[in-house]
Amino acid sequence: MWLLIMRVALFLLFLSFAVFCQTVPRTVHGVVVDAITHQPIANAWVSADSSVVKTSANGEFQFKTKASAIDLRAAGYGRLHVPAETELRIPLSPLKVRALYMSFWAVSSQTMRAQAFETLAKAHLNGVVIDVKGDMGLVAIRTSIPMVAKTGANRVITIPDAPALIADLHRRGLYAIARIVTFKDSPLALARPDLAVRAAGGGLFSDNERLHWTDPFRQEAWDYNVAIAVEAAKAGFDEVEFDYVRFPDRKGLRFSKETTETNRREAISGFLAQAQKALNRYNVFLSADNFGYVAWNQNDTGIGQVFADVGKVVDYISPMLYPSGFQFGIPGVRNPLNDPYRIVYASLEKAKERTGFSGIVFRPWLQAFTDYAFDHRAFGKPQLREQIKAAEDAGAEGWLLWEPRNRYPTQALSELANELWWKEPVQAARR
Repeated sequence: MWLLIMRVALFLLFLSFAVFCQTVPRTVHGVVVDAITHQPIANAWVSADSSVVKTSANGEFQFKTKASAIDLRAAGYGRLHVPAETELRIPLSPLKVRALYMSFWAVSSQTMRAQAFETLAKAHLNGVVIDVKGDMGLVAIRTSIPMVAKTGANRVITIPDAPALIADLHRRGLYAIARIVTFKDSPLALARPDLAVRAAGGGLFSDNERLHWTDPFRQEAWDYNVAIAVEAAKAGFDEVEFDYVRFPDRKGLRFSKETTETNRREAISGFLAQAQKALNRYNVFLSADNFGYVAWNQNDTGIGQVFADVGKVVDYISPMLYPSGFQFGIPGVRNPLNDPYRIVYASLEKAKERTGFSGIVFRPWLQAFTDYAFDHRAFGKPQLREQIKAAEDAGAEGWLLWEPRNRYPTQALSELANELWWKEPVQAARR
C-alpha cells in the first residue's frame, strides 16, 4: 500500500513539475540565417504569444516566452513556425513574389479561377492578390465583425470558405495576398456618415466613380479596416496589402482634422503601424500600395503617402508604376508608353535613392491593361517584357500584374518566362 502511495505521489510531483515548466517563461535565443548563403538576416520578425522582436544586425534574437513554438518572417523571405527551443539556428528560404491580381468577382467564378491557375502555372508565377475588401467596399469573406454586418458589406460573399481557398492555393505552391481597399469605402461612409469625407458644401464626398470615402483621421475607420485584415490573417493569407491607404486626391474637402502635410503623413503611417501591431501575432506580411509619382514628388503628393514613412512600418511597398498613370511623364520621358522600361526602372531607382531602402522593400504593380491616358494601345508582350525586365534589373522583391478584368495574356507571359526566366521557382511561404 505504501509503495502504491509513494508511486502516486511521485507521479503527481512529476506532473506538477511539468505543468510548472510549461507556465514559467523560459529564455529563447537564436539566430536567423539565409537558407542558401547562411548569412545572418537582420530585421527579421520573431514572435511568440505577445512577445515580438526583430533580429539584430547579426541575425540574433532573444526573449522570454511560455509558448511551445515561435513564428518568424523577413522581407524577401518566407515565414516559418518552429518549436521554441532554448537555442535555435533558423534558416529562412528566399521568397520573391511574382503575382497576378484576382478581383472580388473573379475569385467567385470557377472559370476565371481556372484561367488564372493556368496562367500562373504556364508563366511560372507564384502568387495571387485577391480582393478581400474590394473597390466597392464589399467584404468577400465571412466575418463576425459587427460593423461589417451593420454596413451591409458582407451582403455578397464571393469567398464562402476562405481557409479552403487558401489551402488550395498553398497546395499549388502559391503565395496568397489579401488586398484590402481601405479608405475608399461607400458602405462604411453611408452607414456612418460621421466617419465620411465631406465635400466643401457639407454633403458626402463622392469621387469620379461615385464612391464615398471615409476620413483617414478617424480611429473608427482604422479599427474597421484592421479588424478585416485580422480576419484575412486568421483565414490563412500570407500577406495583407492595403490599397487606397491615402487621402482622396481632391482639393477642398472637409475632414475631422486640419489636412496639413504633417497631419496627413502621420495619419497614414499611424494607421499602418496599428495594422502591423495587430497582425504581428499572426505572422503575416504587411504591404501598402502607393501612387507611382510618390517616388518622384518631394511632398506627400497631397494624399499622405511618402515612401520613407510607409517603409518604416510595412514589409513591402507596392508603387503603382503603370506607364498610363504617369500622365506628365518623368525626367527624360515625355510619353511613358514609348518607354515602359524607363518608367519602372527609373522610378524604382529614384525610390531607393530617396529612401535608402534596398530593392527588397519594393514590389511594384505593373500594367497589364489597355492604356487609358494616351493613345489607348494594348499592353501586350513587348510592354510586359520591358516592365518586368525593369523591375528585375532594379532589384525589386518581385512584381504584381494588374488587369482589372483578369484577362491575362497567358501565352505572352509563358514566353516571357522562358525568355527572361524568372530565376528561381520560388516556393510559397510556409507556416
